[in-house]
Amino acid sequence: MTAYLITSVSVVGAAPTDLLIRDDVIAEVGSGLTAPDATVVDGTGLVALPGLVDLHTHLREPGREDAETVESGSRAAALGGYTAVCAMANTSPVADTAGVVEQVWRLGREAGLVDVQPIGAVTVGLAGERLAELGAMADSAARVRIFSDDGHCVADPKLMRRALEYVKAFDGIIAQHAEEPRLTEGAQMHEGEVSTRLGLIGWPAVAEEAIIARDVLLAEHVGGRLHVCHVSTAGSVEVLRQAKARGVRVTAEVTPHHLLLTDERAETYDPVYKVNPPLRTAADIAALRAALADGVIDVIATDHAPHAVEDKECEWAYARPGMLGLETALSIALDVLGPEWDLIAERMSRTPARIAGLTGHGVDPAPGVPANLTLIDPAVRRTIEPTELASRSRNTPYARMTLPGRIVATFLRGEPTVLDGKAVK
Repeated sequence: MTAYLITSVSVVGAAPTDLLIRDDVIAEVGSGLTAPDATVVDGTGLVALPGLVDLHTHLREPGREDAETVESGSRAAALGGYTAVCAMANTSPVADTAGVVEQVWRLGREAGLVDVQPIGAVTVGLAGERLAELGAMADSAARVRIFSDDGHCVADPKLMRRALEYVKAFDGIIAQHAEEPRLTEGAQMHEGEVSTRLGLIGWPAVAEEAIIARDVLLAEHVGGRLHVCHVSTAGSVEVLRQAKARGVRVTAEVTPHHLLLTDERAETYDPVYKVNPPLRTAADIAALRAALADGVIDVIATDHAPHAVEDKECEWAYARPGMLGLETALSIALDVLGPEWDLIAERMSRTPARIAGLTGHGVDPAPGVPANLTLIDPAVRRTIEPTELASRSRNTPYARMTLPGRIVATFLRGEPTVLDGKAVK
Protein backbone atom coordinates (compact mmCIF):
# COMPACT_ATOMS: atom_id res chain seq x y z
CA MET A 1 0.00 0.00 0.00
CA THR A 2 1.43 3.37 -1.05
CA ALA A 3 0.74 6.41 1.09
CA TYR A 4 1.64 10.09 0.87
CA LEU A 5 0.89 12.74 3.48
CA ILE A 6 0.79 16.28 2.07
CA THR A 7 0.97 18.71 4.98
CA SER A 8 -0.24 22.31 5.30
CA VAL A 9 -1.40 22.68 1.71
CA SER A 10 -4.08 25.10 0.50
CA VAL A 11 -6.78 23.20 -1.40
CA VAL A 12 -7.96 25.43 -4.26
CA GLY A 13 -6.92 28.51 -2.28
CA ALA A 14 -8.60 27.59 1.02
CA ALA A 15 -6.96 27.57 4.46
CA PRO A 16 -4.04 25.14 4.83
CA THR A 17 -4.89 21.53 5.62
CA ASP A 18 -3.37 18.05 5.32
CA LEU A 19 -4.14 15.47 2.64
CA LEU A 20 -3.53 11.76 3.17
CA ILE A 21 -3.32 9.68 0.00
CA ARG A 22 -3.64 5.91 0.28
CA ASP A 23 -3.42 3.82 -2.84
CA ASP A 24 -5.40 5.69 -5.50
CA VAL A 25 -7.69 7.91 -3.40
CA ILE A 26 -7.66 10.79 -0.96
CA ALA A 27 -8.15 8.91 2.32
CA GLU A 28 -8.39 11.84 4.73
CA VAL A 29 -8.45 15.63 4.76
CA GLY A 30 -7.86 17.60 7.96
CA SER A 31 -5.38 19.34 10.23
CA GLY A 32 -2.70 17.47 12.15
CA LEU A 33 -3.01 14.20 10.26
CA THR A 34 -0.43 11.51 11.00
CA ALA A 35 0.55 8.42 9.05
CA PRO A 36 3.82 6.73 10.07
CA ASP A 37 3.91 4.67 6.88
CA ALA A 38 3.39 7.64 4.55
CA THR A 39 5.95 9.61 2.59
CA VAL A 40 5.62 13.22 3.73
CA VAL A 41 5.37 16.03 1.20
CA ASP A 42 5.68 19.51 2.74
CA GLY A 43 2.86 21.56 1.25
CA THR A 44 3.63 24.80 3.07
CA GLY A 45 2.93 27.68 0.71
CA LEU A 46 1.63 25.35 -1.98
CA VAL A 47 -1.82 25.22 -3.60
CA ALA A 48 -3.45 21.87 -4.40
CA LEU A 49 -5.64 21.77 -7.49
CA PRO A 50 -7.52 18.91 -9.10
CA GLY A 51 -5.21 17.48 -11.76
CA LEU A 52 -5.36 19.59 -14.89
CA VAL A 53 -7.12 18.28 -18.01
CA ASP A 54 -6.24 19.42 -21.53
CA LEU A 55 -8.86 19.11 -24.24
CA HIS A 56 -6.42 19.92 -27.04
CA THR A 57 -2.99 18.28 -27.24
CA HIS A 58 -0.95 17.19 -30.25
CA LEU A 59 1.24 14.20 -29.37
CA ARG A 60 2.33 13.51 -32.99
CA GLU A 61 2.61 9.74 -32.53
CA PRO A 62 2.20 7.77 -34.75
CA GLY A 63 4.15 9.28 -37.62
CA ARG A 64 6.07 12.31 -36.33
CA GLU A 65 8.00 10.89 -33.41
CA ASP A 66 10.82 13.30 -34.26
CA ALA A 67 8.63 16.12 -32.92
CA GLU A 68 6.90 14.34 -30.03
CA THR A 69 5.86 10.92 -28.77
CA VAL A 70 3.02 9.92 -26.52
CA GLU A 71 5.58 9.31 -23.78
CA SER A 72 7.48 12.60 -24.14
CA GLY A 73 4.25 14.57 -24.47
CA SER A 74 2.84 12.79 -21.43
CA ARG A 75 5.94 13.70 -19.43
CA ALA A 76 5.59 17.35 -20.49
CA ALA A 77 1.94 17.24 -19.45
CA ALA A 78 2.73 15.80 -16.01
CA LEU A 79 5.39 18.47 -15.47
CA GLY A 80 2.74 21.03 -16.36
CA GLY A 81 0.38 19.67 -13.70
CA TYR A 82 -1.84 17.62 -16.01
CA THR A 83 -3.31 14.23 -15.19
CA ALA A 84 -5.26 13.80 -18.44
CA VAL A 85 -4.88 15.03 -22.02
CA CYS A 86 -6.99 14.62 -25.14
CA ALA A 87 -4.77 13.74 -28.11
CA MET A 88 -5.72 15.24 -31.46
CA ALA A 89 -6.21 13.10 -34.55
CA ASN A 90 -3.80 14.70 -37.03
CA THR A 91 -1.19 11.98 -36.77
CA SER A 92 0.23 9.86 -39.60
CA PRO A 93 -1.72 7.71 -40.18
CA VAL A 94 -4.64 9.87 -39.13
CA ALA A 95 -6.58 8.68 -36.09
CA ASP A 96 -9.69 7.98 -38.15
CA THR A 97 -10.10 4.27 -37.33
CA ALA A 98 -10.55 2.18 -34.22
CA GLY A 99 -7.10 0.69 -34.73
CA VAL A 100 -5.22 4.00 -34.62
CA VAL A 101 -7.10 5.47 -31.65
CA GLU A 102 -6.55 2.25 -29.73
CA GLN A 103 -2.82 2.43 -30.53
CA VAL A 104 -2.60 5.96 -29.08
CA TRP A 105 -4.67 4.95 -26.05
CA ARG A 106 -2.42 1.95 -25.33
CA LEU A 107 0.73 4.04 -25.72
CA GLY A 108 -0.67 6.40 -23.12
CA ARG A 109 -1.38 3.55 -20.73
CA GLU A 110 2.13 2.18 -21.22
CA ALA A 111 3.69 5.56 -20.47
CA GLY A 112 1.58 5.81 -17.31
CA LEU A 113 2.23 9.53 -16.77
CA VAL A 114 -1.19 10.96 -17.66
CA ASP A 115 -4.42 9.49 -18.96
CA VAL A 116 -4.29 9.91 -22.74
CA GLN A 117 -7.75 10.10 -24.27
CA PRO A 118 -7.63 10.00 -28.10
CA ILE A 119 -9.74 12.35 -30.18
CA GLY A 120 -10.93 10.76 -33.41
CA ALA A 121 -11.03 12.42 -36.81
CA VAL A 122 -14.38 13.61 -38.12
CA THR A 123 -13.54 12.80 -41.73
CA VAL A 124 -11.39 10.16 -43.41
CA GLY A 125 -7.81 11.40 -43.62
CA LEU A 126 -8.95 14.86 -42.43
CA ALA A 127 -9.90 15.41 -46.08
CA GLY A 128 -13.37 16.79 -45.35
CA GLU A 129 -15.06 14.52 -47.89
CA ARG A 130 -16.72 11.67 -45.96
CA LEU A 131 -17.25 10.75 -42.34
CA ALA A 132 -14.69 8.60 -40.60
CA GLU A 133 -15.55 5.50 -38.55
CA LEU A 134 -17.11 7.51 -35.71
CA GLY A 135 -19.15 4.65 -34.31
CA ALA A 136 -16.28 2.16 -34.44
CA MET A 137 -13.99 4.60 -32.62
CA ALA A 138 -16.68 5.21 -30.01
CA ASP A 139 -17.04 1.46 -29.45
CA SER A 140 -13.29 0.81 -29.38
CA ALA A 141 -11.19 0.26 -26.26
CA ALA A 142 -10.35 3.98 -26.42
CA ARG A 143 -14.04 4.89 -26.03
CA VAL A 144 -13.67 8.03 -28.16
CA ARG A 145 -16.25 10.73 -27.44
CA ILE A 146 -14.71 13.81 -29.07
CA PHE A 147 -14.04 14.05 -32.80
CA SER A 148 -12.11 16.79 -34.59
CA ASP A 149 -10.31 17.47 -37.85
CA ASP A 150 -8.25 20.09 -36.00
CA GLY A 151 -5.77 21.72 -38.32
CA HIS A 152 -8.52 21.53 -40.91
CA CYS A 153 -12.04 22.92 -40.80
CA VAL A 154 -15.01 20.69 -41.57
CA ALA A 155 -16.00 23.25 -44.18
CA ASP A 156 -18.86 21.34 -45.85
CA PRO A 157 -22.03 22.30 -43.94
CA LYS A 158 -23.86 19.12 -44.96
CA LEU A 159 -21.01 16.96 -43.67
CA MET A 160 -20.83 18.96 -40.45
CA ARG A 161 -24.56 18.51 -39.94
CA ARG A 162 -24.29 14.75 -40.46
CA ALA A 163 -21.42 14.52 -37.98
CA LEU A 164 -23.36 16.45 -35.31
CA GLU A 165 -26.34 14.17 -35.86
CA TYR A 166 -24.33 10.94 -35.88
CA VAL A 167 -22.55 11.46 -32.56
CA LYS A 168 -25.82 12.14 -30.74
CA ALA A 169 -26.27 8.37 -30.54
CA PHE A 170 -23.51 8.14 -27.92
CA ASP A 171 -23.53 11.75 -26.64
CA GLY A 172 -20.40 12.57 -28.60
CA ILE A 173 -18.95 15.97 -29.45
CA ILE A 174 -17.72 17.51 -32.68
CA ALA A 175 -14.81 19.86 -31.98
CA GLN A 176 -14.44 22.33 -34.83
CA HIS A 177 -11.36 24.14 -36.09
CA ALA A 178 -13.27 27.23 -37.16
CA GLU A 179 -11.66 28.55 -40.34
CA GLU A 180 -13.42 29.25 -43.62
CA PRO A 181 -10.63 28.04 -45.94
CA ARG A 182 -11.60 30.26 -48.87
CA LEU A 183 -10.99 33.32 -46.71
CA THR A 184 -7.55 32.24 -45.49
CA GLU A 185 -5.78 31.07 -48.65
CA GLY A 186 -2.11 31.96 -48.31
CA ALA A 187 -2.68 33.63 -44.94
CA GLN A 188 0.41 34.15 -42.78
CA MET A 189 -0.88 36.08 -39.75
CA HIS A 190 -3.85 38.07 -38.42
CA GLU A 191 -5.34 40.45 -40.98
CA GLY A 192 -4.95 43.95 -39.62
CA GLU A 193 -2.69 46.91 -39.24
CA VAL A 194 0.42 44.82 -38.53
CA SER A 195 -0.05 42.47 -41.49
CA THR A 196 -0.52 45.47 -43.77
CA ARG A 197 2.66 47.07 -42.49
CA LEU A 198 4.65 43.81 -42.84
CA GLY A 199 3.23 42.98 -46.25
CA LEU A 200 1.97 39.54 -45.15
CA ILE A 201 -1.31 38.02 -46.30
CA GLY A 202 -3.84 38.29 -43.49
CA TRP A 203 -6.09 35.71 -41.79
CA PRO A 204 -9.30 37.73 -41.18
CA ALA A 205 -11.25 37.35 -37.96
CA VAL A 206 -14.45 36.81 -39.96
CA ALA A 207 -13.07 33.52 -41.31
CA GLU A 208 -13.35 32.14 -37.76
CA GLU A 209 -16.55 33.91 -36.82
CA ALA A 210 -18.48 32.83 -39.92
CA ILE A 211 -17.85 29.12 -39.28
CA ILE A 212 -18.75 29.42 -35.59
CA ALA A 213 -21.99 31.22 -36.51
CA ARG A 214 -22.85 28.51 -39.04
CA ASP A 215 -22.00 25.65 -36.72
CA VAL A 216 -23.96 26.90 -33.72
CA LEU A 217 -26.99 27.13 -36.00
CA LEU A 218 -26.39 23.57 -37.19
CA ALA A 219 -25.93 22.32 -33.62
CA GLU A 220 -29.10 24.12 -32.58
CA HIS A 221 -31.00 22.64 -35.50
CA VAL A 222 -30.03 19.02 -34.82
CA GLY A 223 -29.56 19.23 -31.04
CA GLY A 224 -25.95 18.07 -31.26
CA ARG A 225 -22.94 18.91 -29.09
CA LEU A 226 -20.44 21.35 -30.58
CA HIS A 227 -17.09 22.37 -29.14
CA VAL A 228 -15.18 25.28 -30.67
CA CYS A 229 -11.40 24.92 -30.64
CA HIS A 230 -8.98 27.78 -29.93
CA VAL A 231 -11.34 30.77 -30.07
CA SER A 232 -9.29 33.85 -30.93
CA THR A 233 -11.48 36.87 -31.75
CA ALA A 234 -13.82 39.28 -30.00
CA GLY A 235 -16.44 38.63 -32.67
CA SER A 236 -16.35 34.89 -31.95
CA VAL A 237 -17.01 35.63 -28.30
CA GLU A 238 -20.19 37.50 -29.18
CA VAL A 239 -21.42 34.70 -31.46
CA LEU A 240 -20.86 32.21 -28.63
CA ARG A 241 -22.51 34.48 -26.06
CA GLN A 242 -25.67 34.70 -28.15
CA ALA A 243 -25.68 30.96 -28.85
CA LYS A 244 -25.36 30.09 -25.17
CA ALA A 245 -28.16 32.51 -24.30
CA ARG A 246 -30.39 30.52 -26.67
CA GLY A 247 -29.43 27.24 -25.03
CA VAL A 248 -27.33 25.83 -27.86
CA ARG A 249 -25.20 22.88 -26.73
CA VAL A 250 -21.90 24.59 -27.43
CA THR A 251 -18.67 24.84 -25.44
CA ALA A 252 -15.49 26.68 -26.31
CA GLU A 253 -11.81 26.86 -25.46
CA VAL A 254 -9.08 29.48 -25.56
CA THR A 255 -5.34 28.85 -25.61
CA PRO A 256 -2.81 30.41 -23.24
CA HIS A 257 -1.04 32.15 -26.14
CA HIS A 258 -4.25 33.81 -27.34
CA LEU A 259 -4.70 35.17 -23.81
CA LEU A 260 -1.23 36.72 -23.68
CA LEU A 261 0.46 37.36 -27.04
CA THR A 262 -0.59 39.79 -29.80
CA ASP A 263 0.01 39.91 -33.53
CA GLU A 264 2.76 42.47 -32.92
CA ARG A 265 5.05 39.50 -32.17
CA ALA A 266 5.11 38.82 -35.92
CA GLU A 267 7.16 41.98 -36.40
CA THR A 268 10.21 39.91 -35.43
CA TYR A 269 9.52 37.43 -38.25
CA ASP A 270 10.37 34.72 -35.72
CA PRO A 271 8.36 31.65 -36.83
CA VAL A 272 7.88 30.57 -33.21
CA TYR A 273 5.02 33.10 -33.19
CA LYS A 274 3.32 31.58 -36.22
CA VAL A 275 0.20 29.73 -35.11
CA ASN A 276 -3.25 28.81 -36.42
CA PRO A 277 -5.48 30.65 -35.67
CA PRO A 278 -2.99 33.50 -35.58
CA LEU A 279 -2.17 35.76 -32.68
CA ARG A 280 -4.72 38.56 -32.68
CA THR A 281 -4.95 42.10 -31.28
CA ALA A 282 -4.95 43.52 -27.76
CA ALA A 283 -8.70 44.16 -28.10
CA ASP A 284 -9.27 40.49 -28.92
CA ILE A 285 -7.20 39.45 -25.90
CA ALA A 286 -9.30 41.67 -23.63
CA ALA A 287 -12.52 40.13 -24.97
CA LEU A 288 -11.16 36.59 -24.57
CA ARG A 289 -10.10 37.22 -20.97
CA ALA A 290 -13.51 38.66 -20.11
CA ALA A 291 -15.27 35.71 -21.78
CA LEU A 292 -13.12 33.27 -19.85
CA ALA A 293 -14.00 34.96 -16.58
CA ASP A 294 -17.76 35.02 -17.22
CA GLY A 295 -18.00 31.52 -18.67
CA VAL A 296 -18.76 32.25 -22.32
CA ILE A 297 -15.44 30.49 -22.93
CA ASP A 298 -15.49 27.31 -20.86
CA VAL A 299 -11.93 26.03 -20.95
CA ILE A 300 -8.25 26.90 -21.27
CA ALA A 301 -6.76 24.32 -23.65
CA THR A 302 -3.11 24.33 -24.67
CA ASP A 303 -3.19 23.38 -28.37
CA HIS A 304 0.27 22.00 -27.55
CA ALA A 305 1.79 21.71 -31.04
CA PRO A 306 5.39 20.46 -31.06
CA HIS A 307 7.40 20.75 -34.28
CA ALA A 308 10.79 19.48 -35.31
CA VAL A 309 13.56 22.06 -35.71
CA GLU A 310 13.45 22.05 -39.50
CA ASP A 311 9.72 22.83 -39.46
CA LYS A 312 10.17 25.96 -37.33
CA GLU A 313 13.67 27.33 -37.85
CA CYS A 314 13.10 28.49 -41.41
CA GLU A 315 11.54 31.41 -43.28
CA TRP A 316 8.21 32.57 -41.83
CA ALA A 317 6.25 31.64 -44.95
CA TYR A 318 7.44 28.02 -44.85
CA ALA A 319 7.23 27.45 -41.09
CA ARG A 320 4.60 25.13 -39.67
CA PRO A 321 2.07 26.84 -37.37
CA GLY A 322 2.00 25.85 -33.71
CA MET A 323 3.47 26.36 -30.26
CA LEU A 324 4.32 24.29 -27.21
CA GLY A 325 1.98 24.76 -24.27
CA LEU A 326 1.73 21.93 -21.76
CA GLU A 327 4.57 22.92 -19.42
CA THR A 328 3.67 26.61 -19.28
CA ALA A 329 -0.15 26.74 -19.39
CA LEU A 330 -0.76 26.96 -15.66
CA SER A 331 1.83 29.72 -15.32
CA ILE A 332 0.16 31.69 -18.12
CA ALA A 333 -3.24 31.24 -16.46
CA LEU A 334 -1.81 32.48 -13.16
CA ASP A 335 -0.20 35.44 -14.93
CA VAL A 336 -3.42 36.35 -16.77
CA LEU A 337 -6.03 35.59 -14.11
CA GLY A 338 -4.02 36.13 -10.93
CA PRO A 339 -4.46 33.76 -7.97
CA GLU A 340 -8.13 33.09 -8.78
CA TRP A 341 -7.74 29.44 -7.84
CA ASP A 342 -11.37 28.41 -8.10
CA LEU A 343 -11.63 29.92 -11.58
CA ILE A 344 -8.38 28.28 -12.65
CA ALA A 345 -9.59 24.91 -11.34
CA GLU A 346 -12.89 25.36 -13.17
CA ARG A 347 -11.38 26.31 -16.52
CA MET A 348 -8.41 23.94 -16.49
CA SER A 349 -9.72 20.86 -14.68
CA ARG A 350 -13.36 20.53 -13.70
CA THR A 351 -14.99 21.75 -16.91
CA PRO A 352 -12.63 20.07 -19.41
CA ALA A 353 -12.98 16.78 -17.51
CA ARG A 354 -16.75 17.12 -17.64
CA ILE A 355 -16.76 17.93 -21.37
CA ALA A 356 -14.51 14.97 -22.15
CA GLY A 357 -16.39 12.62 -19.82
CA LEU A 358 -13.22 11.71 -17.92
CA THR A 359 -14.51 10.12 -14.73
CA GLY A 360 -12.24 10.62 -11.73
CA HIS A 361 -10.62 13.74 -13.15
CA GLY A 362 -11.60 17.33 -12.46
CA VAL A 363 -12.68 16.60 -8.87
CA ASP A 364 -11.39 18.71 -5.98
CA PRO A 365 -9.38 16.83 -3.36
CA ALA A 366 -11.76 15.38 -0.77
CA PRO A 367 -12.12 12.08 1.15
CA GLY A 368 -12.83 9.18 -1.21
CA VAL A 369 -11.98 11.12 -4.36
CA PRO A 370 -9.44 9.65 -6.83
CA ALA A 371 -6.05 11.18 -6.03
CA ASN A 372 -5.54 13.08 -9.28
CA LEU A 373 -4.05 16.38 -8.21
CA THR A 374 -1.29 18.88 -8.75
CA LEU A 375 0.65 21.04 -6.30
CA ILE A 376 1.88 24.45 -7.41
CA ASP A 377 4.10 26.97 -5.67
CA PRO A 378 2.66 30.33 -6.74
CA ALA A 379 5.46 32.33 -5.09
CA VAL A 380 8.17 31.04 -7.42
CA ARG A 381 8.94 32.87 -10.65
CA ARG A 382 10.80 30.84 -13.26
CA THR A 383 12.53 31.72 -16.49
CA ILE A 384 11.53 29.44 -19.37
CA GLU A 385 14.50 27.75 -21.02
CA PRO A 386 13.54 25.71 -24.10
CA THR A 387 16.36 23.19 -23.58
CA GLU A 388 14.97 22.33 -20.15
CA LEU A 389 11.51 21.38 -21.43
CA ALA A 390 10.48 17.70 -21.53
CA SER A 391 9.00 17.95 -25.01
CA ARG A 392 11.10 16.68 -27.91
CA SER A 393 10.51 20.04 -29.57
CA ARG A 394 11.66 23.53 -28.60
CA ASN A 395 9.10 25.83 -30.23
CA THR A 396 7.95 27.68 -27.12
CA PRO A 397 6.95 31.34 -27.55
CA TYR A 398 7.84 31.96 -23.91
CA ALA A 399 11.59 31.35 -24.21
CA ARG A 400 13.48 33.43 -21.62
CA MET A 401 10.23 34.91 -20.29
CA THR A 402 9.83 34.91 -16.50
CA LEU A 403 6.48 33.46 -15.47
CA PRO A 404 4.81 32.87 -12.10
CA GLY A 405 4.33 29.45 -10.54
CA ARG A 406 6.21 26.16 -10.41
CA ILE A 407 4.66 22.70 -10.44
CA VAL A 408 6.04 20.92 -7.39
CA ALA A 409 4.15 17.62 -7.63
CA THR A 410 1.58 15.84 -9.75
CA PHE A 411 -0.27 12.69 -8.65
CA LEU A 412 -2.10 10.30 -10.96
CA ARG A 413 -4.39 7.99 -8.99
CA GLY A 414 -2.21 8.33 -5.93
CA GLU A 415 1.11 7.73 -7.65
CA PRO A 416 3.46 10.69 -8.14
CA THR A 417 4.42 11.44 -11.71
CA VAL A 418 6.26 14.58 -10.60
CA LEU A 419 7.96 15.22 -7.23
CA ASP A 420 10.00 18.27 -6.26
CA GLY A 421 9.45 19.65 -9.73
CA LYS A 422 11.04 16.66 -11.47
CA ALA A 423 9.47 13.83 -13.45
CA VAL A 424 9.51 10.60 -11.43
CA LYS A 425 10.01 8.47 -14.55
